[in-house]
Amino acid sequence: MTQVKADGSGGSTVYVVTNQDSARACPSCGVFATRLKDYRTTRPRHLPCGGRPVSIRWRKARWRCTEPACPRGSFTEAIRAVPARMRTTTALRQAAGTAVCDGGRTVVQAGRDLHLSWPIVQRCFQDYAAKALPETPPATSAIGIDETRRGKPVWKQNPATQKWELVADAWHIGFVDAIGGHGLFGQVEGRNAASVTDWLTSQPASWREQVRYVAIDLCSTFRAAVHRALPHAAVVVDCFHIVQLAQRHLADLRRRLTWKQHGRRARKGDSIYTVRKLLRRNNEDLTDEQRALLKAELGHMGTYGRQIYAAWQAKELL
Repeated sequence: MTQVKADGSGGSTVYVVTNQDSARACPSCGVFATRLKDYRTTRPRHLPCGGRPVSIRWRKARWRCTEPACPRGSFTEAIRAVPARMRTTTALRQAAGTAVCDGGRTVVQAGRDLHLSWPIVQRCFQDYAAKALPETPPATSAIGIDETRRGKPVWKQNPATQKWELVADAWHIGFVDAIGGHGLFGQVEGRNAASVTDWLTSQPASWREQVRYVAIDLCSTFRAAVHRALPHAAVVVDCFHIVQLAQRHLADLRRRLTWKQHGRRARKGDSIYTVRKLLRRNNEDLTDEQRALLKAELGHMGTYGRQIYAAWQAKELL
């Protein structure tokens, strides 16, 4: 550091020069340069200090490499705090990655707080996550697989075939720890059996052997992929989807039998119209009066009403 000046807007401008001999080492051959070519001043962005913004003016030298066998003619000084071709300091990039990974902030919000663009924060997040995450997922006996939608799909026309090809899929598949609390194991693009199979088979064999259960929704694509990649694992369906499927079948039965009896949709005054909302509720959430009303109104419908009541009981037993 040579001097510090106030910039007139509540911040400080710090003027620095390089004092590390290792900065004179050629990045290609490693030989220390002795011939100075010129000086250049850069302005790498840095973290605020004491709540005040800091502007850096780094006057660094450009050296000539005198090694005859080295293909590089000249190079500019670079240090660990500001790597080559970087316009941000290592401390600032570390803070951006920490804000997203550990601080719970989105990439957009972290960029706003640190005055960085979205691509820079995203790269900082990826670099931080690559160092923090283990190379292989922690061992677990149960995993969960589900898809999530991210934005819109991106298509691009192939100039050779003149056909539109999918560049970025809107759907991503996530793999999570179902019982160990380790969170997200991985995420892949696409929503097909090949994406699931490729991720599972890319994991070590010892990790796959310990997986005994795989929790999925009612998706035949996921089920087929699990059977191929983890033939020894049992497929478990989430309770939510089981109940949702039972409710859907009960609603289909109610509509079908209503049409058979009345030749139309249910109207106000019909027995099935009176209890249509009670059929969607759980038995334990109904009062004694509501249960009696449900049974009485369906009894007025005759055979069709008894079938609906039996289906509702089956749903509750499930």
